[in-house]
Parts: sequence; structure tokens; C-alpha cells
Amino acid sequence: MDVWNLAADMGLTVRERRGAHRSGYAPGSNHIDLTPGMRGRVLRGVMCHEIGHHVLGHRPTDFGLIRKRQEAGANVWAAQTLITPVAYADAEHQFSGHVTSMAIALNVPDELVIVFRSLLLRTDGAVYVDPRMGAGQFAHRIEVS
Repeated sequence: MDVWNLAADMGLTVRERRGAHRSGYAPGSNHIDLTPGMRGRVLRGVMCHEIGHHVLGHRPTDFGLIRKRQEAGANVWAAQTLITPVAYADAEHQFSGHVTSMAIALNVPDELVIVFRSLLLRTDGAVYVDPRMGAGQFAHRIEVS
């Protein structure tokens, strides 16, 4: 997925800019500010995380619990956007669950691999992505043997 095109399609402008905070999303002006010098999989992950704030309608807050919940939500959105269940399963099998190796193969920061892994429910016969209560309430199911 090309996060630059995704941002443009959503009407977001992206700029590298130093400031009091590192990278961030400015909802009033639909800007994503990036810390200069980020490259590769880290840049891709940060961009998608900031787009997640936009998609989820987050607004800046000084209230710590809400901010923490927003950050976690943006990470989940980015992980589910950049990592497909099949690609994750292949990387996990190929690299025996080694996070950094999987992250490099998936072209995402290590943190997003950890976030995606936290969304999994493993049972004897299947792995569920983002399970919820109730029959058939999951984002994806992979049969295991």
C-alpha cells in the first residue's frame, strides 16, 4: 500500500517539519507533519498511524487516558491497514515469530507487528484476527493444521 497516495486520496497534505512535537496530525488543517529524516518502513508506519487519527476522527487532547486510547486506536488502524492476515501468517512462519525479521519482511515498524499480533486469538483449529463476542464476529479467520 502506498501511504502517500492514501493521504492524498483523503485530502491530507504531508510535510516534513521540526516542531515541539515529533510527527503528528493536525485535524483543523488536514496536515500530517513528519519529523525530517524518517525513511523506509518507519516512515510508512508513522504515515499510516497519522492517517489513522484522521480516519478515526481523533482530536488533540491533554487528557492522558483519552490520548492513550487514541494512540492505541491509530496503531491498530495502521497495523490492520498495512498488514494482511495472510502476509502476517507467512512472515510468522518464515521467521518463527521473530518480530524485527517479520517487520522487515512486512515493511512496517516493529511496533505494528506487535500490535497486529495482539489482535490475534489462537485456538486449536484456527487463528482469528480481531475477534469479538458472538458467532462469526471476527475480521479474518485462518485455518491451522
